[in-house]
Amino acid sequence: MSRPAVVRRGRDGTETRARIETEALRLFASKGVHGTSVRDIAQAVGVAEGALYRHFVSKEALARELFLGRYAELARGIDEVARVVPDFAGRIRAVAEHACSLFDAEPALFAYLLISQHDHLGAVPIEPAENVVEALAGLLREGIARGEVPEQDVALASALALGCVVQPAVFVLYGRLEGPLMRHAERITQAVLAAVNASSSRPQA
Repeated sequence: MSRPAVVRRGRDGTETRARIETEALRLFASKGVHGTSVRDIAQAVGVAEGALYRHFVSKEALARELFLGRYAELARGIDEVARVVPDFAGRIRAVAEHACSLFDAEPALFAYLLISQHDHLGAVPIEPAENVVEALAGLLREGIARGEVPEQDVALASALALGCVVQPAVFVLYGRLEGPLMRHAERITQAVLAAVNASSSRPQA
């Protein structure tokens, strides 16, 4: 499925578009896409409703564009932080710390990704650079190939690993776990490594 068409006009379009995305993300996270109107977004940005349609063809297109764009950024971040660490356990630790740091910095973003994922995951490209699940699966496959992770069902292992990160974030969002999430990063790391039966120790040189 292709991404929704986005219409851009005017020299100041980039700045206005960024403001629309910021306010829409905040509103979608707190009220949901269906509970947020175009008028709500326009009022938050301080523009006329028609201004939104100069950048996005519909509220639904805006919601889809926000999800796919931010989800892809998260996937690329996983790859970037993992590539600078040589061992599997270290990579998982780097990814966990990266996710926790982003969550603490942008809780509204993660709230939106969590509550709207079922509406958009079917449109996410399969490429690891745009797909969080595939980015994580790639790390697991490399770990298996290098003998750092036992042979196993990569899809199931990816699901278990993501659950170890996502559920603590959900608990922090709803006040069932004290934040910031970063304070739990090491425990999350150990949970992921245990879920995929990987050693937490670094390989000997």
